Amino acid sequence: MKKRILIVDDHPLVRKGLALTLEAEPDLEVCGQAASAEEALGMLDDVRPDLAIVDISLPGMSGLELIKHLHAWDPELPVLVISRHDEALYAERAIRAGARGYVMKVEAVDVIVKAVRRVLAGGLYVSEEVSERLLMSMTGHRRSAGQSPLELLSDRELEVFELTGRGLSTREIAERLHLSVKTVESYRARIKAKLGLRTAAELMQHAVQWVENERSA
Repeated sequence: MKKRILIVDDHPLVRKGLALTLEAEPDLEVCGQAASAEEALGMLDDVRPDLAIVDISLPGMSGLELIKHLHAWDPELPVLVISRHDEALYAERAIRAGARGYVMKVEAVDVIVKAVRRVLAGGLYVSEEVSERLLMSMTGHRRSAGQSPLELLSDRELEVFELTGRGLSTREIAERLHLSVKTVESYRARIKAKLGLRTAAELMQHAVQWVENERSA
């Protein structure tokens, strides 16, 4: 029996490339492709995947939120994150949300296939650096002083920060995340405090710069 894989990524070329890679393996098949978290959740009962491959940045619900929903739908469903986002900032968050692996999109095809097989077999697949960070976190050790200030942000705060950098207004972010405007404003206030920023303009500048750096990475 081939293992059935659901791919969730908003870039058609990425989905096609992953599908071709996985379909080339004799024991794997792609049972569904979705461009958003909402679309993926809507097809779960029909496609019944053995593994879900999820990107972090998705239109609407984020990849991190999707992982939590997938875990609620089936706690035994393994999830592998394949993303362009820096693993230093997102891998641990994804694992905490319920994912069992994190691979950067720049990795070679054989690495991605290896990660898929590891996760399907019940294992965990992360880089050595992330593995060390997870162990340090589990043993209560503090991280090094060289960590990114963004690591201080909660998952939701990081999501608000990213959407701010994409140019969304407070109201647009509230609608996207199904929150009140007041709640989004509270998140922005916490972000400014954690990052040592004084004004909304400084927050916007830092957020836009970070989003641009992420896109060019």
